[in-house]
Amino acid sequence: MATILVVEDEFAVARGLQYALQQEGYEVTVASNGEEGLAVAGELAPDLIVLDVRLPGIDGFELLRRLRATGSKAPVLMLTARDDE
Repeated sequence: MATILVVEDEFAVARGLQYALQQEGYEVTVASNGEEGLAVAGELAPDLIVLDVRLPGIDGFELLRRLRATGSKAPVLMLTARDDE
């Protein structure tokens, strides 16, 4: 079973994503901030990471830089409410 890590600080968004992905047959773990996401990604080695850009503490861009620096090659889907690229 493929594993997905969702790093999202908005509870409702995180739980909605978790529910929808679990309904599709994925094993989903949720982290609520960048530090937790970094730790969980190191332990879990997920197949995909859904990453919020605006996180408390370590933001999504910095978290992605740190993940890549540790050798993680997991695909990352960036999630944001921003209206520009």
